[in-house]
Amino acid sequence: MSEKTPSDMEASQRKAEVERQAAKRAQRSAEQLRANLQRRKAQVRARREGRADETDGLPASGSRTAPGETPDTD
Repeated sequence: MSEKTPSDMEASQRKAEVERQAAKRAQRSAEQLRANLQRRKAQVRARREGRADETDGLPASGSRTAPGETPDTD
């Protein structure tokens, strides 16, 4: 009864593939988290050095007026 049937081998191969994919996802996630942490640390260092923050409001807005103000349309 120690012989593996073809279905047992397929199941073990599927399990190994699932585990391999899970490991790849975990590795990609860890890399993304490290990159995000590096960006955030760089932002903190820039603020400590007194450099201006390049972002002002929503980056996609394109408008530099304060909330409640109307833009100049001369």
